Amino acid sequence: MNAQALVDERGELWLALAPLWLEREPSESDFAHMVEVIQRQDLTLRELEWIFRLELAPVLVRNQVSIAGQWRNFDDYRLMQQLVAHNLRLKGWRRKTWALFSGLTTMMTRHRWNELMMRVMMARGESPHT
Repeated sequence: MNAQALVDERGELWLALAPLWLEREPSESDFAHMVEVIQRQDLTLRELEWIFRLELAPVLVRNQVSIAGQWRNFDDYRLMQQLVAHNLRLKGWRRKTWALFSGLTTMMTRHRWNELMMRVMMARGESPHT
């Protein structure tokens, strides 16, 4: 897959989910926008989990642990460049390594992700206990 295909396929979703890594808790409108974008995708909860763990977290966690990280908002263009570069290299041993360490890279945003997944399940009419 080339860079443009990645942007076309994932760009909107990536940018919608990026606020999960900001300093502030996502607002109701942030969560509503994330759910709306997710609903337009044909992705299962399992696929969304792996996008969160492998495609987003390795790039965005660097922002969280960096002293000079962007905490209020992201520069969408720069963020998209970083996400595309990471995902073009996400093959073989790199993919396995990020999967292995995904618990660490998602730890700081897991509570936000869980909240979002509950909202997605509710929007889809799914019970969280099934």
